[in-house]
Amino acid sequence: MAGTEENINEMLKIRREKLKKLIEVGENPFLIEKYDYTHHSTTIKENFEELEEETVSVAGRIMSRRGHGKVSFMDIQDSKGRIQIFIKMDILGEENYNKLNLLDIGDIIGVKGEVFKTKTGEISVRARELTLLTKSLQILPEKFHGLKDQDLRYRQRYVDLIVNPEVKETFIIRSKIIKAIREYLDERDFLEVETPILNTIAGGANARPFITHHNTLDIDMYLRIANELYLKRLIVGGFEKVYEMGRMFRNEGMSYKHNPEFTSIELYQAYADYEDMMKLTEELVSYVAEKALGTMKINYQGKEIDLTPPWRRLSMIDAIKEYTGVDFNDIQTDEEAIEIAKAKGIEVEAGMKRGHIINEFFEEFCEQHLVQPTFITHHPVEVSPLAKRNPDDPRLTNRFEAFINTWEIANAFSELNDPIDQKERFLEQVKQREAGDDEAHMMDLDFINALEVGLPPTGGLGIGVDRLIIILTNQPTIRDVILFPTMKPIDQDE
Repeated sequence: MAGTEENINEMLKIRREKLKKLIEVGENPFLIEKYDYTHHSTTIKENFEELEEETVSVAGRIMSRRGHGKVSFMDIQDSKGRIQIFIKMDILGEENYNKLNLLDIGDIIGVKGEVFKTKTGEISVRARELTLLTKSLQILPEKFHGLKDQDLRYRQRYVDLIVNPEVKETFIIRSKIIKAIREYLDERDFLEVETPILNTIAGGANARPFITHHNTLDIDMYLRIANELYLKRLIVGGFEKVYEMGRMFRNEGMSYKHNPEFTSIELYQAYADYEDMMKLTEELVSYVAEKALGTMKINYQGKEIDLTPPWRRLSMIDAIKEYTGVDFNDIQTDEEAIEIAKAKGIEVEAGMKRGHIINEFFEEFCEQHLVQPTFITHHPVEVSPLAKRNPDDPRLTNRFEAFINTWEIANAFSELNDPIDQKERFLEQVKQREAGDDEAHMMDLDFINALEVGLPPTGGLGIGVDRLIIILTNQPTIRDVILFPTMKPIDQDE
């Protein structure tokens, strides 16, 4: 192993010596500010008949080089793909040709020359001018093995993007998905807005916040866990349709579908209810899939998933009955619910009520079955502090969660607009917080005041954008769809 490290160190030293030689002859590449290229690699290949023997300029990173004597070949990679560069001493000139010895794989060059096809039929650029634009002082991973270390790929995404082109394609699709979400909402008269990321109260979700400190005001502040309460204030203020897509922050565990900072979208529509939000959800997701992928039928890790509306609708209590045989319509008291929970092996914590048990049953026994798009409706009020009660059973709410591939990808409800009920629920959350639940809601008196001013009947929806992208791009983890996922720091020595 030591020998390998010595070889690498020697190669790095050689690269720096080459840079020194370039500087000594007045050709320091780091002094070059710009390069005017005319075409990308794919443009040349797609339009070869028009461009044959035409002069073009291209720029990119050297990914391979071969040849000897008076003829050399290089493959350069730009943002669109790769193209071969044909270099001949007679054309480039002996002095410039000899300078090729100072180039390495990883260097960025600009090339001017004619488009042609080699004897083997490969579309190439015949170099007449070659300019070193950036000298790479590091060594790219070896061609055939590439960058395989997952941890290193996430830490050095810039290298990952260079040597694993399929990774770049994932993020191009991500951009298309986000663009399509905006298109869908903008075309339906939703207004995109911006709300604070720094909050004095962490609200809008049951989650543990990140805490920071504002020096001038000398107060603790929180990175937002959700933007819900601000967006509802805008509906109070008279906007009818608003949305915001951006980063949320939750100081919680990390997993294949959880990152401490993640992209979410929340939207609110006045005079609408959770049924309207269901229709909007299935239409938006299917629209996005069609726009970004060209189909509503996708394959995720070997599972065929059909996103075509309408999606299945199932109440939480009915889902539990279907997958466990337990019917909570027949279980009316907290004591009965706790007994059946213990019998089924569910851990019961102090203060749990029937509604909490229903939710625990669903998470433990039902989520795993929800591969095809499914709306789970009518959550207990105990786990839905911001949702309007169901008039037929006030213990439940007019809320839904959308599941795809067993994951929750959306959460929505008919928004609670009764300030008295809302204050009582906040007070219950405060009790849970004082009892040790640091994910429970804080009291937000200004939001109560906003509800007292008057929130019209409103439908609200939140979608986990990263999770949706994981599924649509067929990636195994959230880290594969976030360019720079959160990583534990490593020592500089390592």
